[in-house]
Amino acid sequence: MNIVQCNAVSKSYGNVAALDEVTFSIKQDTITGIIGRNGAGKTTLLKLIAGYWKHSKGDIHVFSENPFNSLTVSANMIYIDDQMTFPDAMPLHSILTEAARFYPNWDAKLAKRLFDYFSFHPNQFHDHLSKGKKSTFNTIIGLASRCALTIFDEPTTGMDEAVRNDFYRALLRDYIVAPRTILISSHHLNEIEHLLEDVLLIDRGRVKLHLSIDALQQYAIGVTGNQAVLSQWANDQEILFSKDDGENSLFLVVRNNVSKEKMDQLLGLGIKPTSISPAELCLYMTQLKKGGIDDVFRDA
Repeated sequence: MNIVQCNAVSKSYGNVAALDEVTFSIKQDTITGIIGRNGAGKTTLLKLIAGYWKHSKGDIHVFSENPFNSLTVSANMIYIDDQMTFPDAMPLHSILTEAARFYPNWDAKLAKRLFDYFSFHPNQFHDHLSKGKKSTFNTIIGLASRCALTIFDEPTTGMDEAVRNDFYRALLRDYIVAPRTILISSHHLNEIEHLLEDVLLIDRGRVKLHLSIDALQQYAIGVTGNQAVLSQWANDQEILFSKDDGENSLFLVVRNNVSKEKMDQLLGLGIKPTSISPAELCLYMTQLKKGGIDDVFRDA
């Protein structure tokens, strides 16, 4: 069963397209990483799914309904980001108490254990917390709510490395106990790769890839060698990224569907393929242009 279905979904602000005909589906009870650089359209997409914003074109369904102003979606979804606010006069312990009344699947024991583990004081106020502590408290709400659709939009903003690792471990352990559909956005795939079943890569408002993490790990290979030789070898390959390494050397990232004959030819030329991690692949596929920052310093 698909919890989220988007067909040619677009979202524009004036003449600026934040999302451009995005099509994908999210299966029930999976953890999907929404990956992309800053400004790629991740937050826009997640707020459309949450029903906070209305899409401009296309069709979007969450729990088989248009999510915008949907009571069904609101009752079965939680959206966690670093902009969450709570009543100024309500201390943290009261927020947890009220959350138990608001979310029908609320796990009060889990909330209390996480609250104590991360050293919160019951009488603290959310607005008085540091940025990292606010994010940590917000994730407690997200985990303990156990909503059928849980959205974490860059949830670890401000957290130090140890707390981020604890959150990721808590998310995975709780997901095993209580499976639900979790979307987690990030521009640091390497940090959350071990959590994910699927990856949706967004770049400049478009879907670049939507694959299982296992498929993504095998999706591409890297090759480095003489520019002329490698260019000729790769003339019938799907090139995902290329970079001039200097001194007549070329680095290519190509689809990992090279025939045995082509691979033998590659090895015969003295060029050995190298593995490309999912995080590296996402980085290469969202480069603003072929090459890199060094191009800025080259003479015209």
